[in-house]
Amino acid sequence: MQTMPAHAAHHDDREIESLEEFDATVSARGTLAGYRLQAVDLTDRTRELLTTDTAGAVFLGCAMREEAAAKIRTDGALVFPPVPDLPFDPYRGLVYSPDELFASLPDGYEATPDARAYAWFQRTKADGDVYASMLRAVHDDSVSDALDELLSGARVVGVMGGHAMARGTEEYAGAARLGRELAGAGFTVATGGVPGAMEAANLGAYAAPFGDEMLTESLELLAKAPRFTPSITQWAAAAFEVRTRWPDGGRSVGIPTWFYGHEPPNAFASHIAKYFANATREDGLLARSNAGVVFLPGAAGTVQEIFDNATPNYYESRGEPTPMVLVNRAHWTERLPTWPLLKSLAEGRSMEARIALVERIEEAPEALKRLGG
Repeated sequence: MQTMPAHAAHHDDREIESLEEFDATVSARGTLAGYRLQAVDLTDRTRELLTTDTAGAVFLGCAMREEAAAKIRTDGALVFPPVPDLPFDPYRGLVYSPDELFASLPDGYEATPDARAYAWFQRTKADGDVYASMLRAVHDDSVSDALDELLSGARVVGVMGGHAMARGTEEYAGAARLGRELAGAGFTVATGGVPGAMEAANLGAYAAPFGDEMLTESLELLAKAPRFTPSITQWAAAAFEVRTRWPDGGRSVGIPTWFYGHEPPNAFASHIAKYFANATREDGLLARSNAGVVFLPGAAGTVQEIFDNATPNYYESRGEPTPMVLVNRAHWTERLPTWPLLKSLAEGRSMEARIALVERIEEAPEALKRLGG
């Protein structure tokens, strides 16, 4: 069964991202000197802050009482206070969960933190406000840090493909079976985190612990709201209905962006690393797919991802080339003839042994295994 490493075990020992870690550190070490504290509510830890050395510590977005803040500044700590009235926390210590991004969904998608963060992004982008762009950059860096901690030691397979693939289609069911098989083989499935092919792959990973009938019934339930237009609310509600009927599904990762704000994140990725900057998101998703990437039929975005992935494989700038599997011959040789170019690029290089074109989605896991050696 697929595993994703426990969060806290792998991050820098000097990072504190929860009250539990704060309490454990203060009682075991008796000092916070040189520590980094990220988005922890310390309002009820005034006594500890007043009696513990915090020289050289950095407090990122930690709520605290004024007397505690004054004392730790005197110690020589740096305090970046929480930013009021923001629909997101720029200093967050963990990636998002679907429940967090879709909170308030019963009141309509517009009321959710996800939609509110997008609205803020649109507003501040138009203003060109340097403060807002700094907050976006800090947020995206925090998310990358959290994602690295989450995926430490995991064998990650990326699944890319078009967002236009509708629920209820044979293609969607195939992408879901692919995600399920990859998760069952011990891989962590990572996708672009949005609707279509990517939702299907995250759904498949979610379905991995259950029997076949769960996936069949889920696909039927979801087909009632095939697309995220005209109503994101109905589309997302159908996914939460599946999650409520079959709680505690398998884990996987979605890596979406507010840059494409019209595309909501999908609720089947247990961990969502959502970015403001699409370039950071694209590069981060491919760089972390250390066990290879499967490319399902898609349009311009998927073509871009193929070559974003091919370039470091060509130059070996990230070390050994990673497997690339393209699915659907007609799509990648006739409709969008990406495969001939990829093949020509790879010729005579070590990446040549790491690329494959297969006809059917069912052949992808075997191809990945073969290419991965």
